[in-house]
Amino acid sequence: MKEFVEYIVKNLVDNPDQVRINEIGGTHTLIIELSVEKSDIGKIIGKKGKTINAIRTLLMSVASRNGIRVNLEIIEEGKSPKAETPEE
Repeated sequence: MKEFVEYIVKNLVDNPDQVRINEIGGTHTLIIELSVEKSDIGKIIGKKGKTINAIRTLLMSVASRNGIRVNLEIIEEGKSPKAETPEE
């Protein structure tokens, strides 16, 4: 999964050497934390979040074939992962 996300993201950003991906695995759920350079965050999110939603959809499709759940989070420098989750 990590390699799949890494391939997609590195082809979208201007600074592929600054892409950092961290996998946190559980028994049935996998959390993937994505960190890119500040100037590339907009490219990953896209207009109205369409790009990140498309990446998440692809990721969920691959994960469902393997029988696991996956969550992709974008981590900004100096912020905790909890700050990135949308409020309900």
